[in-house]
Amino acid sequence: MQKHCRSGRILNMAAMVLIMTGMMCILAGCGAVERVKYEWSDSGVGGWEEAALEAGVTSDVEEYYYMNLPEEFQETYREIYVHIMKNEDEGDLYSKISSEDFWNVYYAVLADHPEIFWLGQSAQVGEMGLTGRVVSYDLETIIPKEARTSMKQQLEAAADVCISQIDPEATDYQKIKYVYEYIINTTDYDADGADSQNIQSVLLYQKSVCAGYSKAFQYILNRMGMFCTYITGTIQDGGNHGWNLVRIDGNYYYVDVTWGDPVFVNRVEGSEDVVMNYNYLCCTEYDLFKTHVPDDWIVLPQCTMDDYNYYKLNNQYYETFDYDTIYSKLMESVWNEDASIVMKFGNSEAYEAAKWEMVEGNLLNDAGQYLMEINGVSSWNYRYHADENFNMITLYWK
Repeated sequence: MQKHCRSGRILNMAAMVLIMTGMMCILAGCGAVERVKYEWSDSGVGGWEEAALEAGVTSDVEEYYYMNLPEEFQETYREIYVHIMKNEDEGDLYSKISSEDFWNVYYAVLADHPEIFWLGQSAQVGEMGLTGRVVSYDLETIIPKEARTSMKQQLEAAADVCISQIDPEATDYQKIKYVYEYIINTTDYDADGADSQNIQSVLLYQKSVCAGYSKAFQYILNRMGMFCTYITGTIQDGGNHGWNLVRIDGNYYYVDVTWGDPVFVNRVEGSEDVVMNYNYLCCTEYDLFKTHVPDDWIVLPQCTMDDYNYYKLNNQYYETFDYDTIYSKLMESVWNEDASIVMKFGNSEAYEAAKWEMVEGNLLNDAGQYLMEINGVSSWNYRYHADENFNMITLYWK
């Protein structure tokens, strides 16, 4: 059974309000406003990259969206970012950009920077009537200015609790895996959770949706100096969804922390049995795109390497189905008194063969007999969960 996250892209386009204004030739006497100077303590500088440096507003993260925006939009990105980081929630916009492109650039800023936790999902923009150019903005805020410094400190401390539990000698994969598990184990999926589109929902309130899961994951990894960005799109039933992109040794991988939560997948119908799902930890586009469709407005790298497939790394992967091999693994699991066993197969043919032998054939007979013997009963109700998207079978012995 799969439940899908119903919150998606950071900006709820239906919630955005576009204010059409009749502004005539107000700015610069009708002349084009090129890279205008922004005054910081009466010291003028030209261009927003320079303004950011002058103001001490620098980014500590690798800005994936910024680097993949057309060059003409990068100036607008930096202008919006400087305003936001200066706690200027409304004001004039001097870069030349249309309303449609403004939303993409604004989204890019928020996608690159999960540490911007005080903004909501909507905004108002003022547009010059003749040109369609955005000239002002008013961003929705969810945290008042006077509370932001304190909350920033709380969020940093909460992230550091997770980071402090990671072995300093851990590999990048091990760090990613630990944060993945940490968020899943400490967060409940709750569509009604407070500030669920932002990191405080996970790090402070422990109730969130996909945006909160993904941004908190991104925030913690960024805080450790690792690359991670936020990806949005839709999932197989058409709902909006958010997940992450990470990089290890120059190769890119997808991570979906939300769908790693047992509440979404790998649960037996009518049972409380759950196993954390690792299909969405450092997975390929071949696997993820069976259920996820990313938005197409930003270029994404190829994610084709499966060298960090969890099930391969943990001897739970079988390229083909061999009756004796699987029988031995099942019996070993029962003898070890495991609560469950996970088996991932390399193709649909192997998966279907294993499923048939378990459900219709006699493959589980000896394991079932042993379970009854060690428990002193005449019957035993073991259960299974089958995931055809990932060719995976999970058996629950208890």
